[in-house]
Amino acid sequence: MPDADRPQAETTWPRARTIAYQTGHVSDPATVGLGEASGAVLATALTALTDLPAFDTVTMDGWAVAGPGPWRLVQQILAGEQGEPLLPGQAAAVATGAESPQGTTSVLRSEHGRSDAQSVSMAEPSRGLPEGRDLRRRGEEARRGDVLLLPGQVVSPPVLGLAAAAGHDTLDVYRPPRVDVLIMGDELLDMGLSASGSLRDSLSPQVSGWIRSAGGRPGIVSRVADDRTAAIEAIAASDADIVMTTGGTARGPVDQLHPSLDHVGATLLIDTVAVRPGHPMVLARMPSGQPLLGLPGNPLAAAVTFVSIGVPLIASCRGLPMPPLGRTKLRGTISAPPNAHRLMPVRVDDSDETVATPQLHHGPAMLTGLANANALAVAPPGGAVDGQIVEVLPLPWATA
Repeated sequence: MPDADRPQAETTWPRARTIAYQTGHVSDPATVGLGEASGAVLATALTALTDLPAFDTVTMDGWAVAGPGPWRLVQQILAGEQGEPLLPGQAAAVATGAESPQGTTSVLRSEHGRSDAQSVSMAEPSRGLPEGRDLRRRGEEARRGDVLLLPGQVVSPPVLGLAAAAGHDTLDVYRPPRVDVLIMGDELLDMGLSASGSLRDSLSPQVSGWIRSAGGRPGIVSRVADDRTAAIEAIAASDADIVMTTGGTARGPVDQLHPSLDHVGATLLIDTVAVRPGHPMVLARMPSGQPLLGLPGNPLAAAVTFVSIGVPLIASCRGLPMPPLGRTKLRGTISAPPNAHRLMPVRVDDSDETVATPQLHHGPAMLTGLANANALAVAPPGGAVDGQIVEVLPLPWATA
């Protein structure tokens, strides 16, 4: 890799987040059915193709009535049926969701009325029956052509329901980026207990959940031997929107990521960050424009890297804003080098979201602290003391 393509200095942690976000590329919009749109992002505004509701609608079981009572019962209307218009002094038995007949002035709830085969009256006439009671008028929520949601809205279950109610069968969306994961390390075991010289692979079970919780679409998760040819072939073979690797991000004798990136002509955008853990994180751009995110092999360091720069990268690829940092008061202390940030697993109190408590067992290879945490506290260079206000990064899998 030519020297001009190498980052000239260790990247600061705030700058690394910005670079990652700027690296993301939003794919072209796709038109998909509602069943495929969950988790995608609206590429165009969602407009009403019909009035909402499309007709005057009864909101309670009872009787649609016209004018003051008592009323003559002339018909029964169920949901999905269309009744005859009501004249003053007439009533129709109705069910919730039914179209109210023309001429309806109010709905008398079943618990507030009484009827026989010919007539309907109020159980307590002194209560009165205000005009419009328990009716949803046509277009009350929206008129045809109204903008309901702007582009950039994540398609959640309520968004799908609104789209269906508004008459849509398809949506124009930005699909979640597909992320392939290459797990590097000959010392990793797929199952069983760790033994001398071999460690159980604890990243493979996690990474798909990380990606999904950040709004990405997990692709292939595969193991790659500590062999340069194998690494080059695996990196070159992926056609995912983002390639993510774990392990091999340092420049040790068996670390193959940097030589592989050199070979394929990638441009290094981030090559180590002034942060602990996660210092040897890597972000590169392939000749095709495809981002490659290199996570260290230690589990907590890998998680810190993913939350620090993977989450902004995925957000950018979805066309969403940079995920914001929160702020909270620290209950405890966090040490940090004088020239680097430290990210510490913390528990933000569910009953008092202004307080974050550092978790035990937070070494780069440890997972206990992370498993008990719901955020990462960002301690500035030099550390943070008890009671200090610090920035926090929510853990996406803890809030999804």
